[in-house]
Amino acid sequence: MASESLPVLASLKEHGLLLHIDANLPNVCALVAGAAVRGSWWAHPRGHEMFRVGCELAEHPDVLVTKLISGKITYLHRALWPAVIAIGRAREPWQIERLSSAARDLLADVDRNPIQTDRRVSKPASELEKNLLVHSEQLHTEVGAHARCLESWDHWSARTGSTGKQITAVHARLTLESVMGSLNQKFDGRGRLPWQR
Repeated sequence: MASESLPVLASLKEHGLLLHIDANLPNVCALVAGAAVRGSWWAHPRGHEMFRVGCELAEHPDVLVTKLISGKITYLHRALWPAVIAIGRAREPWQIERLSSAARDLLADVDRNPIQTDRRVSKPASELEKNLLVHSEQLHTEVGAHARCLESWDHWSARTGSTGKQITAVHARLTLESVMGSLNQKFDGRGRLPWQR
């Protein structure tokens, strides 16, 4: 990991999570820039460094990337993984009730085996991702197109050896709500968890 990424990783450990970009909450772009980033982070003079640091974080063995907070890219420290996994496995009403039939079909497919998505299933894949029903990882295909690899939390846990401590979905929600509430209060943030719509 490059030396520029080490303070970002330290901040992630301190807070438990970081967003990639946000107006107030701790985020990778602000840490790299040294100040809040307004507008497009890609247009920022340090945009390439922000991208590189985000990629390094995503590859770190103690970091999980989801769209946990306000539907934005969120980096989670290993300490919070059991909470996310428990919620992902729970299949609670807030996760399932509003799914389209295409998303339900895709979820059934992902439960059997990991799936590499294409444009045809982009919307259903996003539904699953925002409801924490699958682990989603961005990738570039051999032809240079963007795709996502979707896998069940059971498959991801087995593949990464991240079984960790088993907790209930209720305990998991309370844990994440406590972290989010603390960060919102400390940084005057407006971060929301998926079930807090």
